[in-house]
Amino acid sequence: LPKGIPTKVDNGLLNNGCFLDALGVVPHVFLLFSTFPILFIGWGSQSSKVHIHHSTWLHFPGHNFRWLLTIVLLLVLVCEIAEGIVSDGFNQSRHLHLYMPAGLGILAAITSIVYYHNIETSNFPKLLIALLIYWTLAFITKTIKFAKYDDHGIGLRQLRFCITGLLALLYGLLLGVEVNVILRRRYMWFPCPTEVKPPDDLQDLGVRFQQPFVNLLSKSTYCWMNTFITSAHKRPIDLKTIGKLPISMRALTNFQRLRKAFDAQEKGPVPLKGSRWIWLALRQAFGRPLVLSITFRFIADLLGFVGPLCISGIVHHISSDNHSVKLLGVHFISSEAFLANAYVLAVLLFLALLLQRTFLQASYYVAIETGIKLRAAIQTKIYHKIMRLCTSNMSMGDMTTAQICSLVARDTNHLMWFFFLCPNLWAMPVQIVMGVLLLYSLLGVSALIGATVIVVLAPLQYFVATRLSRAQKSTLEHTGERLKKTNELLRGIKLLKLYTWEHIFRSSVEETRRQELRKLRTFDFFFHLHKNMLQLNVII
Repeated sequence: LPKGIPTKVDNGLLNNGCFLDALGVVPHVFLLFSTFPILFIGWGSQSSKVHIHHSTWLHFPGHNFRWLLTIVLLLVLVCEIAEGIVSDGFNQSRHLHLYMPAGLGILAAITSIVYYHNIETSNFPKLLIALLIYWTLAFITKTIKFAKYDDHGIGLRQLRFCITGLLALLYGLLLGVEVNVILRRRYMWFPCPTEVKPPDDLQDLGVRFQQPFVNLLSKSTYCWMNTFITSAHKRPIDLKTIGKLPISMRALTNFQRLRKAFDAQEKGPVPLKGSRWIWLALRQAFGRPLVLSITFRFIADLLGFVGPLCISGIVHHISSDNHSVKLLGVHFISSEAFLANAYVLAVLLFLALLLQRTFLQASYYVAIETGIKLRAAIQTKIYHKIMRLCTSNMSMGDMTTAQICSLVARDTNHLMWFFFLCPNLWAMPVQIVMGVLLLYSLLGVSALIGATVIVVLAPLQYFVATRLSRAQKSTLEHTGERLKKTNELLRGIKLLKLYTWEHIFRSSVEETRRQELRKLRTFDFFFHLHKNMLQLNVII
């Protein structure tokens, strides 16, 4: 043991590692004993008598941030338990204080979020005083422990020092969230509490789609849909069971948002026209959800590389070479020694895969929802424009029925699919760069050969994609022309029969159809060529 490191109680209780760990148990015990009676006696006795309707469901300020901090807190506490178990392996006897307080911390964190959820759904914020006291005590105890570690020369090389500092930061942020709720809702220490009205959708009993209003865990796992899934196994679901859409997801709401974005572009300092004007309006109306979807996809792609690294670490298991340092009477291990343990890597692999699928599913959901909203808004705008269109435009051929059908069905569908696949456009460079770096760290210069082939094929892929787009555009033009001629033929069928012009119009329609099929073959050729080139990149 290094000289000058106190480990006895004679030097002060705060200089004993066991006492510092035991001190952290006090906030957890306080929360468990103060909230369990309310959770299991208060709400439990009323659950069979009173059903709390979801119209009272109000999100307190910082709702999503609180859930994120709690999830991160649970992950850090799991790491603290794993670090304590690995460190305890270097001791000759069991030291339960290395991981038992973290276990109580996990139980307290789960209790805190369950307690908060029940208070939020019942809209009774005065009971949050228990959480305010808990976060304060937890922040103080972790700060004392972190300061004592620093006084005894324990630094960033020891993993427990980093975990303790991170826990102190998380408890401090949760304390700040609780104070923010007090300042915003004024439920205590203020004479007049803030009155908050529930959203209009929650006051409408016909709205059953609760995705925008449930908590963050239910949003990410879609737990609120269990009722629909269970009822679907018993009887077919009809429109009455599904209910109405929320106001934010209706076509009229999204059309008004899109029109407001177009009006803002027209009234700007420099009015824009053309495609740039349209894209800027779309970005202003639906850009934020798309950025959120891209962010989720980035995180999911980065988590996807954790799996191969963990498997590589498990295969090259080197935990026998781990070293520890004994300070304050207990062993401390470094981050490298912690991540060299195969069991730790197995748990980390499971958590990484779980988080990757969660973020990937969230990215898909946000992109698909935004694309559907965009399609509904543009279709409503087209309908609004058609209703104001002069009949002479239709009779003179400036706007045909085939063009209107193409705008409503095809063009809006293409924009919707662009929003569906837009996160992939930003995720592919990240996957390529991270994959090449990972392969370079494992294979060396040999990995650059595959990267060079990918770079060489990039211009060819761009050329093929350009020709594919041109072929698709030309196909749509011939399809519109064929629909126009077919519509004219059907509308004037009596006149054609009278003058025996059937063969003339038939030849014209067949010629247009042959041109359309020729363009479809070209499109099919470039589509399969582009698909094979993408598969070639994967093989390389």
